[in-house]
Amino acid sequence: MSNLLNLFYNNVLPIFLAAGTGYALSRYLRLNPRTLSQVIFYIFSPCLVFNLIRTSKLQNDDIFRMIFFAVTVIVLVGLITYIIGRSMRLEKRLMAGVLLAAMFMNAGNFGLSVVLFAFGEDALAYSSLFFVTSSVTINTLGVMIASLGSASWSESLKNLVKLPAVYALTLGFIFLQTGWILPTPVERATQVLGNAAIPGMLVLLGMQLQFVRWKGFLGPLALVNGMRLIASPLIAIGLGSVFHLNGFAIEAGVLESAMPSAVLNIVVATEFDARPEFVTAAVTTTTLLSSITLTLVLAYLGA
Repeated sequence: MSNLLNLFYNNVLPIFLAAGTGYALSRYLRLNPRTLSQVIFYIFSPCLVFNLIRTSKLQNDDIFRMIFFAVTVIVLVGLITYIIGRSMRLEKRLMAGVLLAAMFMNAGNFGLSVVLFAFGEDALAYSSLFFVTSSVTINTLGVMIASLGSASWSESLKNLVKLPAVYALTLGFIFLQTGWILPTPVERATQVLGNAAIPGMLVLLGMQLQFVRWKGFLGPLALVNGMRLIASPLIAIGLGSVFHLNGFAIEAGVLESAMPSAVLNIVVATEFDARPEFVTAAVTTTTLLSSITLTLVLAYLGA
């Protein structure tokens, strides 16, 4: 029990404290969250993706198995959510928000911390790879889903071409494969900007909290929470044997799959008007309820 309390105190409480600063600032200064959202979307997040890819060690079969494992979990959660959402007859923009919140987990500032606390640095290597994969996926597939809420397929593809993170991903792989080294001033600049992504997302979460709407969203919120916190880790457990994951790999993979909805979902939803008020509510509720569900997942994994 003391370990679980430490988990909350050291890894969950700081998230709420950081978000609280954004809420207080926005409430008293009446700031527009879209401005910060655009800074994160077009500058901070691409720098983060570029640095993660450029400095990663994608060299063996175990690593590629983790990549495909993460993508499969995300896609399966999305397909099941879409089928249920269609049966609920959700309107287009709300469906986009539901898919975003259900599919893409907080594998970074939340997931990495929890994995490190529970299983140590050996598991963190796999967890970091899961985080990179999920970050790339939300910046590509997630953007397409979000833009579909207010655009056609062709317009969504055009939005994808314009996405800074796509070019950051491409450049990152080029630097990884060629071993190129950035000039010191440029490298330090991208590191500083990339490091600002996660705290910026937490502040944005707090700023969006004052716009949260609960009325009329009970069904969609129940769907997102069920898929994100229950179905996703169960799917990950089932896929573990399919991808021959074991030890630290399966522990990191299942735990990351159980994480609450990503704060970056709010950035994407805000940028493409995919019901950001709903997505913020989903991020908030899944984060709160994850303190319970993660306890069960950790117990299952023998943490």
